[in-house]
Amino acid sequence: MNAKEQIISLRSELHKLNYNYYVLDDSSVSDYDFDLRLKELKKLEDLHPEFYDSNSPTVRVGGDITKNFATIVHNSPMYSLDNSYSIEDLYDWEKRIKKIIEDNIEYTCELKYDGASISLSYIDGKFVKAITRGDGIQGDDVTPNIKTIPTVPLVLQGDFIKNFDIRGEIVMPIEGFKKLNSERVSNGEEPFKNPRNTASGSLKLQDSKEVSKRPLECLLYSIVESSGIIKSQYESLEIAKKLGFNVSNEIKLAKSIEEVFEFIKYWEINRNNLPFEIDGVVIKVNDTNQQNELGFTSKFPRWAISYKFKPEQSSTILKNISYQVGRTGSITPVANFEPIDLAGTIVKRASLHNSDFINKMDIRINDTVFVEKGGDIIPKIVKVDLSKRSVSSEKTIYINHCPECNSELKRNEDEANHYCLNYNFCQPQVSGRIQHFISRKAMDIDGLGAETVNLLVEHNLIKNYSDLYRLKTEDIIGLERMAQKSSENLISGVLLSKEISFDRVLYGLGIRHVGVTVAKKLAYHYNNIDALMCASYEDLETVDEIGGKIAESVINFFAAQENIMIINDLKFYGLNFQISSSKIIKSDKLLGSMFVVSGVFSQFSRDELKLEIEKNGGKVKSSISTKTSYVIAGDNMGPSKRLKAESLNVAIISEEDFVKMIK
Repeated sequence: MNAKEQIISLRSELHKLNYNYYVLDDSSVSDYDFDLRLKELKKLEDLHPEFYDSNSPTVRVGGDITKNFATIVHNSPMYSLDNSYSIEDLYDWEKRIKKIIEDNIEYTCELKYDGASISLSYIDGKFVKAITRGDGIQGDDVTPNIKTIPTVPLVLQGDFIKNFDIRGEIVMPIEGFKKLNSERVSNGEEPFKNPRNTASGSLKLQDSKEVSKRPLECLLYSIVESSGIIKSQYESLEIAKKLGFNVSNEIKLAKSIEEVFEFIKYWEINRNNLPFEIDGVVIKVNDTNQQNELGFTSKFPRWAISYKFKPEQSSTILKNISYQVGRTGSITPVANFEPIDLAGTIVKRASLHNSDFINKMDIRINDTVFVEKGGDIIPKIVKVDLSKRSVSSEKTIYINHCPECNSELKRNEDEANHYCLNYNFCQPQVSGRIQHFISRKAMDIDGLGAETVNLLVEHNLIKNYSDLYRLKTEDIIGLERMAQKSSENLISGVLLSKEISFDRVLYGLGIRHVGVTVAKKLAYHYNNIDALMCASYEDLETVDEIGGKIAESVINFFAAQENIMIINDLKFYGLNFQISSSKIIKSDKLLGSMFVVSGVFSQFSRDELKLEIEKNGGKVKSSISTKTSYVIAGDNMGPSKRLKAESLNVAIISEEDFVKMIK
């Protein structure tokens, strides 16, 4: 056997042994024998660098140094999950699903791992890339660090499609965490707070050799592929196991919400028996075609939800209440209390929301309060221990003037919050609007963050977001942290933002109640800012999903002369205030027609098909009713949907029929 054959043979053997040991918990050779084979392979690879393979078992030891983690866009978004906390929440979720899916529904129940989300990419059966979740659209490339984790297969144990992603969670097992902390303490180092934060922090270590020393595991839960080969979530997990991925065996296929809840109740009691931490259960519609029918909101898949276990509580003493001013002028009271350790994190602040919340709970300075993490993330006060309240305690009096500019606060009759109306001269409002404008989902300006915005506002270099486009390099060189290169990068980022699409510019304007989804609907309905500015209250309410509150907010925004002046400035500087010709409404051929899209299609994706309907004046709904004009039926259309369409005499057309309609 020549050197190349020896290397290939050793790599194959070690991959198999690694899988058996770390995934199947089946040790067929001793650690000593495994290490001997690994050393032999390393020696051969050093002698024959021409046979280098980035997925060799020897890469597990790490050694790559990464000073800057590249930001990479996910092949498909990594959505977060909507949360539930009771069986009533799950029933409500099921009701929403059954408005769209009328066939029988099965659910997969899986443990919700408490770690750091990751997306792994494979091509031709080999691991090529690992990206953190980031904001769901893009994350950091941590490939060298992930390669050091033994439960991440570098080469798959069989054939699958050529190109796919698989999502999972990087966790640190409890025993490994305890051992790591024991070693740190014996070396005179501070112990880590909790397994979740330690796992997440490990992914960003610059030296992959240090990552290899951390007892990390990767638990996989979702294959993402576009071929349609996978028919259900349960099947995808079985396929993942056969390919060599580390998939939990604690999975249940449930036929009802009651069965789902049995699984939840069992693991809420028995979760401490697991080798790793979980914070809930994830429930998914099992059938892939039904998942496609349900689709996504702007934030969540409609076909999945997480059930969060009751969070941990701790008591502490409320020291004082401070007040923050948001970009809309909204005042948020904040409780500042003696620091406590809550779920492994030191917490000393929590939002008190508004004056009604303070009055309802009768929260006072020096009270003993109970704090928990809502959804295990955001601290919140849930109870006051009245038995420990001092007899000299005084009721909290809510402020009546802005803590920043001292303007008198106003509270609208139909709202819970107080507002500072000093729109143009209250610094937190000015900075907040600009920070919103430059945010990732809006203008996404590189080289410009919250601290830099505050710095520019403090030095009177900008007073609103249109002023960003007047900045020159010489204006900002010399400011704190602003050298030649960083100044040039900032100006370059501002100039590049002129290419951002109209819907994102509209979102960036910061109109109250106009989020990402609403901005997109308004942009595509009106096509340009001038048509939107002229829209009446009644006209706005005719736009799909635009209610009275949003309509009133839009009218009020464009009624303010200062906003019109800023928009005119932004037009002058060349920002996009109309939909590009490639996306603009093509015709009114489908005006007045309501469509439901069901099944899988060949010429269009489901989203592309919906966009074509809207571009030609039609509307898309998720469920069939007497108002439905047409159902566009693709492969694997649900039989109950077909029956309902037929019973209501709704026309069922093919993809080809639709194409003819819009030609």
